[in-house]
Amino acid sequence: MSRDLLNNANDFTSMLIKTYVKEHHICLDGTVGNGNDTMKILNALNGTGKIYGFDIQEDAINHTESLIFDRNYNTEVLLIKDSHEYVDRYIKERINFAIYNLGYLPGGDKNIKTNYTSTIISIKKVLDLLAPNGILLITVYLGHPGGMDEYTAINDYLETLEQKNYNVFKLKFINQKNNPPITFGVEARGGE
Repeated sequence: MSRDLLNNANDFTSMLIKTYVKEHHICLDGTVGNGNDTMKILNALNGTGKIYGFDIQEDAINHTESLIFDRNYNTEVLLIKDSHEYVDRYIKERINFAIYNLGYLPGGDKNIKTNYTSTIISIKKVLDLLAPNGILLITVYLGHPGGMDEYTAINDYLETLEQKNYNVFKLKFINQKNNPPITFGVEARGGE
């Protein structure tokens, strides 16, 4: 019996998307980027549910839009050119699954990147919207300027979350070189 290997943080998040995203879920891609996570979520939703996707870069929104509409998905997808800091302006319903892939747009301007101040504001708002048993994944890249500051701030914030309300984990590949990304996960406790 073969299975996909967990070679890196993206493999791990892909596995979690396949495991946790179910039909009719409401999902958030807080950093659309090149659309890879959005597409994985779309596949898991199987033509149902809804995805909100945020990015501040027009190129990211346009690229993701072309991926989606070239394949004629039936899932409701709302791509929003705005900071994920403002998720509460657009989302009024409970979220079952949320993902953030931080840093800069691969192939884009490396000077345009996420910052921990707006990301933590967004995380707090998403946690308020997270459904019972909902999952939030955050992948942080350490190898670029500001990446370590972003990691430290997010780690410090997530450590303050009450255990009675959230299960929080951190995945770090400890035998890989070149500052491999670290993925945090937050599961809202409660519900059936």
